[in-house]
Amino acid sequence: MPTRNRERQKTETRERLIEAAIRVFSRDGIAAASSVDIAREADVAHGTIFARFGTKDELASAAILDFGDRVARRLHELCEAGAGTRDVLAAHLEGIREREDFYARLATEAPTLPSAARESLVLIQSSIAFHLSPALEADASAGRIKDLPLHLVFNTWIGLVHYYLANGELFAPGASVIERRGRELLDHFMALISEGGSRR
Repeated sequence: MPTRNRERQKTETRERLIEAAIRVFSRDGIAAASSVDIAREADVAHGTIFARFGTKDELASAAILDFGDRVARRLHELCEAGAGTRDVLAAHLEGIREREDFYARLATEAPTLPSAARESLVLIQSSIAFHLSPALEADASAGRIKDLPLHLVFNTWIGLVHYYLANGELFAPGASVIERRGRELLDHFMALISEGGSRR
């Protein structure tokens, strides 16, 4: 029984550190955040971070993967239910909205992240593309959207979303970009890829 309690306590501490790290990274930026501030936010001793993760970079990677897992689970459920492209993209936006400040930091700091954190971000993007692929194929087969290469569709979508998040103060000053502009971005993007939408 004591072993089980210790394991549960370790898991709870790990989760508390990840949640605290996401809050501090969102506020201060991933590169600028200090492990001292993260420990304080989690209400644990500073050394606990290193006991659980080894380094701040490893904690950043774990936080990114935790965020990605949440988004991927939602997309997976939709894909299992046969959701269309619009629904998958809407769920992607909703997943971002739940941690928008953190994701905006990821989008803007991606080139400067440590390699392990960049790899974690790539895993998230790969998971989103993986879940988007069957929806795109089904919609293209049904003639609802253009038959376009997945990488172009996905990268155009990510580029659009990241641009708006990186320039949030222009597009939604003091507010959530996803709440204020998400529907507009989704409508615009779907018009671009729809068979009846804009053409070259």
